[in-house]
Amino acid sequence: MFNLLAQVPALVRRSPIESAIIAVLIVVLSYVIVPLTAGAKAKEPSEDRSVALAVAAMQNETVPFGHLPVSKVGGPFYVKVVTASAYNSIEAQTDSTPFITASGTTVRHGVIAANFLPIGTQVTIPDYYGDQIFVVEDRMNARYTNNVDIWMENIADAKRFGRRSVKIHIYTGR
Repeated sequence: MFNLLAQVPALVRRSPIESAIIAVLIVVLSYVIVPLTAGAKAKEPSEDRSVALAVAAMQNETVPFGHLPVSKVGGPFYVKVVTASAYNSIEAQTDSTPFITASGTTVRHGVIAANFLPIGTQVTIPDYYGDQIFVVEDRMNARYTNNVDIWMENIADAKRFGRRSVKIHIYTGR
């Protein structure tokens, strides 16, 4: 008999591409196997939405949004003091694709660049932005190790922000 738990260590050692392919296969198989099972109930709309969101996440698609969500967790994973600056979508401050982040998404309000945090990490900067959530989606020049760079639409706003020491709250696993 096939024991799935015995296969877990082998799954963990796979490359990200192999893991993504396995995830897609699991989603596809769930659409084939679930209707074939006896007494399968009708899918609820929320299940279809969950699968669509999972597929969109695997394809690194983004959806437009209005205001950034307010943090709903009790507290940060940890707090760190870093140097913060601001950047704009101009080639002098970025690379030859100034509107595309290192993670492949489009720049927008709420995007920050940081080299010391994994892509997708959520942070808040409570002293300046309250409970607004920022997401690490971009990288900085390698010489910046303990910095965050906040994307801003207007050059004047970025110049006004300048460089300053800020306390950031870092959240993981949300």
